[in-house]
Amino acid sequence: MDLPFDGAISAFFQDGAPDAIRSAIKRAEKDDVLDPGYPYSERMPGKAYEKELERLQIELVKMQAWVKSSQARVAVVFEGRDAAGKGGTIRRLRENLNPRAAHVVALSKPSDTEATQWYFQRYIDHLPAGGNITCFDRSWYNRGVVEKVFGFCTDKQREHFFAQVPSLEQMLVEDGTILVKIWLNVGRAEQLRRFLSRERDPLKQWKLSQIDVEGLTKWDEYTAAISETIERSHTKAAPWTIIRSDDKRRARLAAIRSVLNAVDYAGKDSTAIGQIDPKICGGPEIWNV
Repeated sequence: MDLPFDGAISAFFQDGAPDAIRSAIKRAEKDDVLDPGYPYSERMPGKAYEKELERLQIELVKMQAWVKSSQARVAVVFEGRDAAGKGGTIRRLRENLNPRAAHVVALSKPSDTEATQWYFQRYIDHLPAGGNITCFDRSWYNRGVVEKVFGFCTDKQREHFFAQVPSLEQMLVEDGTILVKIWLNVGRAEQLRRFLSRERDPLKQWKLSQIDVEGLTKWDEYTAAISETIERSHTKAAPWTIIRSDDKRRARLAAIRSVLNAVDYAGKDSTAIGQIDPKICGGPEIWNV
């Protein structure tokens, strides 16, 4: 089978990955969590996960009914390292919702015209109207992280972004938009394991990009850019929720709970929602533990 990018991910695993990362992947069983600092050694059992997910998805349906009837606007920003589980989490969140009023925005790189516009302009066009929920699979925070790491913006442009984003988000919130910002973080070994899985799976190879390949050697640069971005954009009006996503199942549940907790919808069942796990979900203080 031909591998995407001429097998660059496998080559990095063999020749470029740190020894500790390579060893962790080689010795791991299927359900093992690779990061020794993660609070659980194995991923959540499937039956328990499905049971909790069903309860939460019922609450999401109730939430959407309230959003429609009240004409509320809900915007959920999903950010995180590559392969942190953004797409899979969004898919479970929307799985049983009416797709006409629960949208996903995943923008490609700016067109030549968009590149000349105010940076936020193309995102503003996709913010939710009344009665709608919009999930951003990556967002305006590209400027804080990816564009910085790969030199796609100047330092001046990035500083301008940081100067504007708190005010922009505060205006959205003050105008009535319910804004939830979720940062999914994954350890280096688990990220590489997921990349290797995608590389070998013909049904998932489309998820890989040249940025993913080149980013394999830029872990520290990403870490610095993420740290600064979270620090400078975590505000009272629009705080970040950080979720450690080495276990996708626990991460998905935590993300959905975070969204449900952010919306004061009619008929909310707090018992069904359950408690946020503080070991994997919290504020900026847990993003890089």
